[in-house]
Amino acid sequence: MRNSPSTLRARDSEAQGVTVLRVPSTPLGVSREEQQASGLLRNAIGVKPLWILSGTIMIYLHAILVLSILGGLLSVLLLIATRYLAYYGPCTIKINEEKPFEIEGGCKLLDALYDRKIFIPSACGGQGTCGFCKVKVLEGGGPVLPTELPYLTKEEISAQARLACQVKVKQDLDVHVRPDYLNIKEFTAKVTSVRMVTHDTREIIIKLIEPDKIEFKPGQYVQVNVPGTKETTFRAYSISSPPEKKNEIELLIRLIPGGLGSTYLHNVKVDEEMNLTGPYGEFVMDKESELICVGGGCGLAPMRSIIRHAKKISPKREAWLFFGARTDDDVMYIDEFKKLQKEMPGLHIHYALSEPKKSSDWKGETGFIHESVDKHISKKDKDAKRQIFLCGPPLMIKAVRKVLKEKGVPRKKIFFDEF
Repeated sequence: MRNSPSTLRARDSEAQGVTVLRVPSTPLGVSREEQQASGLLRNAIGVKPLWILSGTIMIYLHAILVLSILGGLLSVLLLIATRYLAYYGPCTIKINEEKPFEIEGGCKLLDALYDRKIFIPSACGGQGTCGFCKVKVLEGGGPVLPTELPYLTKEEISAQARLACQVKVKQDLDVHVRPDYLNIKEFTAKVTSVRMVTHDTREIIIKLIEPDKIEFKPGQYVQVNVPGTKETTFRAYSISSPPEKKNEIELLIRLIPGGLGSTYLHNVKVDEEMNLTGPYGEFVMDKESELICVGGGCGLAPMRSIIRHAKKISPKREAWLFFGARTDDDVMYIDEFKKLQKEMPGLHIHYALSEPKKSSDWKGETGFIHESVDKHISKKDKDAKRQIFLCGPPLMIKAVRKVLKEKGVPRKKIFFDEF
C-alpha cells in the first residue's frame, strides 16, 4: 500500500519519540468518495459543513458578548462622568441688577426663571423652535449655540441676546429681561364653556380664580400650561375676548394632529381647572386710527378682541376686518360680526375662500386674503392715521405686508403675530 505524505510525517515523528494525535482527514463514518461528492454539492449551493458553521456561530456569539460587555461599561462610565464631571454645583443668577438667587447648576435658564415665577414667553416647551424666550445674558452664558442662530439677528447677538431655553446654567449668570415680563402673572382658572365653532376649532371660555382678574390689551395672548409632560410646557393662544371682561377670557383652539396644547384643550371639560400665564404681546391699539385687521384661521381670535373693543371705545371709527379660510367649513363668527356692524357703521367685513370649489353655496369673495386687502384698501399718504394688525400663517403675513407696503403703510404701523 502506498503511504500518504501525512502518514509518512506521522511515522517520522513517532520515530523521533513525539506523540502524535491523529486526526482523520474525513469525518468518522464518512468515506472519501462521499466527502468528495458532498464537497462538490456544497460548493455548488454555497453551504458550509456543519462543523464549520458551528465554529462561525461561536465566533459571532463571542463577539456579541464582548460588545455587550463593552456597551455596559461605556454606559457606566457615562453615568459616572455625568455625575462627577458635569456637576456644576450651586450657581447664582442675577436678574436686572436685583439681588442674585442661588440654584443647582445644570438646568436650563428658562426653567430657572420659571421656578422664580418669571414667566418669559415660550411657545415650544423649551425646544428652541419658537424663538420667543429672548433675554440678554451679560455674563456666564458661553457662546451662542447653532440652535439659536435662526432666531437671533446680528444686532441681537451683538447686544448679547440669547434664547433662555438653550442656555444651560453652568456658572454664575448676569441676566437682563424685559421689565414688563416681571409683571406677568400666573393664573389658576376653570373652564366654564366649550363649543366647536368649526369642524376643527374649539372655543373655550375660562373663568379666572386666582387671581380673579386680568389686565390686558386687545390683541395680547396667554400661555396655557400643558400638564402631563416631563418639562414645563406652555402653548400660546391669543385672547379672543375684549379687555372689558376682566374675570374671564375666551380662546380659540384649532386641533393640530399630535399637538400637545391643542389635544389637551380639545379634551378639557367644563369645570376642569387649568393654569396659565400672561398677558403677553406688543399689540397697542389707539383710539383714533383707522383699523385694518387681517386674520387667517385662529388668527381671527385677536381680531375679535380688537374689533369688539373698538366698538366699545370708538364705535364711529373706520375699521376693516379681513378673514381668510379654505372652505366654508372653516368660516366662523361671520354672523357675530354682521350683527356688530349694525352698531359700528364704519366696519367693513370681507371673508374670502381660497378653495371655493369645495363650497358650492359660498356667495362671498374668493382667492387669498391678501388679494382682498389689495382690492379694498386704498393707497394713502404715509402719515395717514392707520393701524394694521395681522395674525395668521407666515406666508399670509408676508403676502399682506407686501401689499401694505405698496399701499404706502409704514412698517412701524404694522403689528403682526405669526403661528
